Amino acid sequence: MDFELPVELVEFLGRVDAFIESEIKPLEQQDDNIRFFDHRREDARTDWERGGLPNAAWEELLRDARRRADRAGLFRYAFPPELGGMGGTNLGMAVIREHLASKGLGLHCDLQTEHTIVANNLGVQLMQAYGTEEQKAYWLKRMTEHGGGFAFGITELNHGSDATWMETKAYRDGDEWVINGNKTWNTGIHNATHDVIFARTSGEPGDGSGITAFITPTSTPGFEIVEFLWTFNMPTDHATVKFTNVRVNKSTIFGEEGRGLQVVQHFVNENRIRQAASSLGAAQYCINESVEYANQRKPFGKPLSTNQGIQFPLVELQTQCDMLRALIHKTAWQLDTEGQFSASDKVSMCNYWSNRLCCQAADRAMQIHGGLGYSRHKPFEHIYRHHRRYRITEGAEEIQMRRVAGYLFGFMGQKSPKGVTAPAT
Repeated sequence: MDFELPVELVEFLGRVDAFIESEIKPLEQQDDNIRFFDHRREDARTDWERGGLPNAAWEELLRDARRRADRAGLFRYAFPPELGGMGGTNLGMAVIREHLASKGLGLHCDLQTEHTIVANNLGVQLMQAYGTEEQKAYWLKRMTEHGGGFAFGITELNHGSDATWMETKAYRDGDEWVINGNKTWNTGIHNATHDVIFARTSGEPGDGSGITAFITPTSTPGFEIVEFLWTFNMPTDHATVKFTNVRVNKSTIFGEEGRGLQVVQHFVNENRIRQAASSLGAAQYCINESVEYANQRKPFGKPLSTNQGIQFPLVELQTQCDMLRALIHKTAWQLDTEGQFSASDKVSMCNYWSNRLCCQAADRAMQIHGGLGYSRHKPFEHIYRHHRRYRITEGAEEIQMRRVAGYLFGFMGQKSPKGVTAPAT
């Protein structure tokens, strides 16, 4: 077995590092942009006068960084060649995401906004796989040229992990469909011109089929943003949305009628393994910073690092990082070589454990750094608050563990006593 990273991937990481030094770090310092990353970060990023939405200057800075990365030939690593990309692999993306997150907070990688200088191209992937020719002609250019994309409306006020029980419904009226219901945690809707709304169009609650996705203009009558939900990590772009007799043409159907959940399932494994790698990178950053600080800090006349009470917790965290890294690389490689559904249980293992590990590492870093670690003059509280989210989103860790159990005990695809099929997501 060969555990060496591909030469071309190592070379790409070198290009990324050189670009960060030559363009991204200077851009962070320009016009006091560092305010978005230092102790002022939440306040600088948040437009308090607009209800806590992201500050316009903050979002434009992120777009500027992505455009520069695109000009440098880095942004489209994972895009297919026909869209100007390099056809990057899942292994490559996992390594890159960990590499970027392990550098700490910065314009190179800000996971609070899912921003990195190497794009996660899942929206593009979905459009290529499920869009009609008309939809692809309209959307692919916008999505690849930094012209915007669409939001996803799947989670509901009364239904989160149990997506097959969604109460949002749509019925056909000639060439149109009429949508009624609600969505919440509808991320990015403040800038999106369209929202992909998932609604039940046939079948019964709990059925995996019978749910249809509609690419719905947010300007459609009856489409109402009720509120933006304030969170543990501000600013907020997570909205609750209400639909009252929202009419859309049949041409807005994304994927096949009744097969909307297939659209979601198409990318969950790839997205979750990449997100797991990001949490691993952030955890490694917290450990690295703690080791350095423990070697330098000398209370009672000796370095903190000479105390086993400091050493052993970091040893345990580092051991978990090294083991998790091996599993993430193996799982990403398996997705590349055997298909996206070949390692679903391993993806869930990686995802729930890496998110938990990151929170543990950030908490330990705060403890080792003492009062300074608790302050916003260090990034650990920000890392904790952000990555705590991923123990709930991207599939809550309980759902991930249930998924692993389904494979472990042979329950996947079977019917429960109540007739509910074990989830495949």
